[in-house]
Amino acid sequence: MKLIDGVKVRSLRRLPDERGFLMEMLRSDWEEFEKFGQVYVTAVYPGVVKGWHYHKLQTDHFICVHGMAKVVLYDDREGSPTRGQVNEFFIGDLNPALIKIPPGVLHGFKGVGTELALIVNVPTELYNYAQPDEYRLPWDSPDVPYDWGLRNG
Repeated sequence: MKLIDGVKVRSLRRLPDERGFLMEMLRSDWEEFEKFGQVYVTAVYPGVVKGWHYHKLQTDHFICVHGMAKVVLYDDREGSPTRGQVNEFFIGDLNPALIKIPPGVLHGFKGVGTELALIVNVPTELYNYAQPDEYRLPWDSPDVPYDWGLRNG
């Protein structure tokens, strides 16, 4: 899959031992790192879609730390060489990964499987309660060429 311009994906490694495991999620010496704003966790129930939204200033760094999530990106940025492109990722317990989502790229996610999915985000900006850098479209917006339905095959 050709990645949307500015999107980066890094497979993450779990380092297991008899006590459990350790997994680095984002390091300041990785190419994906720009700067630190804050860290938060968001939860999504199985089959539920949270999307679409984008930011004008903020870069997001998504890591699914429990369960499985389908993360979908859509590039509707004017002048982008990948405008109109969709990227779909399945991340979580079965595929630990970091997804870097640049400003302007619409994104959303859906809980897949049978358990709650927990996504940790490390955005580059602090959340501004007075003027949020958060712009939304409905999950089923006709402006985004994506169907969130299950694809049996």
